[in-house]
Amino acid sequence: MRFRHPGWGPVARLFDWLANQRALARLRRAVFARLPFLRQESDVHDVVYLNWVVLLERVRPLVPDGVRIAERGGHAILTVLTYAHKHFGPAFLGQWRGICPSPLQSNWRLYVETIDGVAPAQPTVLFLANVFDSTAYAVGTRCFSDALPSHVAERFRHDVERDRIVTRIEGGAGSAPSLSSVVARSDERGLPAAYQAWFDTWEQAIAALSLQDAAIAAVPGLQRNAIAGIDLPIDLAQVQPLRVVEFAPGEWLQSLGATSAPFAFGVPWVHFRVLWERVLQPGGT
Repeated sequence: MRFRHPGWGPVARLFDWLANQRALARLRRAVFARLPFLRQESDVHDVVYLNWVVLLERVRPLVPDGVRIAERGGHAILTVLTYAHKHFGPAFLGQWRGICPSPLQSNWRLYVETIDGVAPAQPTVLFLANVFDSTAYAVGTRCFSDALPSHVAERFRHDVERDRIVTRIEGGAGSAPSLSSVVARSDERGLPAAYQAWFDTWEQAIAALSLQDAAIAAVPGLQRNAIAGIDLPIDLAQVQPLRVVEFAPGEWLQSLGATSAPFAFGVPWVHFRVLWERVLQPGGT
């Protein structure tokens, strides 16, 4: 999905040019291939997972060549994962990472079964889109990463109100997808019927949906995919069931069939790292 900034005027169009510039991406790959990967870190908090079982035929056009997503009976699981960063920046800064900003981010993803016919060595998701509230982070990740198809929202809210977490993502005239949700803490750990073809218990579901070690995405203009290694060591004992109080899908979610109240759970806090990234060669290597 091409990047489009939600603003108007020459500055917004400059951001569009930078984020979609393939020549710049080729130059960056040539230079960075000779340098160690610049690891990124953040302490993310108020993490909310919203999950839907959707028809495979609805999401299949979004799946790049070489990738097969997990499916059961003609259905797939779609997840929107939203959280607040705390000082997202290069790991080498150490305690000085505190000077880095703390953007809001939302990952929209499917779950990978095979890459070029081979099961991945670690649990892997397919990034469909990533949304930031920050133009700097959205355009920066577009310019310096192949595995993070980022967009910037016109408006983005994700914060705690008493015992509720309120999320509002509005793409406006830009390319970011939209949604609105309000979730509240719950003690109900029942597994919805739609997920019982996938998992036996609530605990098994949250482990499979949250413990992911890599992310893959299509690389525009290359006819290849990029994969990144991530470290998200979630303590499953800290995962909190969430009750959906309010939900309104944006146009893109509606087109994918994610219109009913999602299966939701949350994580209070986790240390997040991006460990490595590479463009896959034919054959998935």
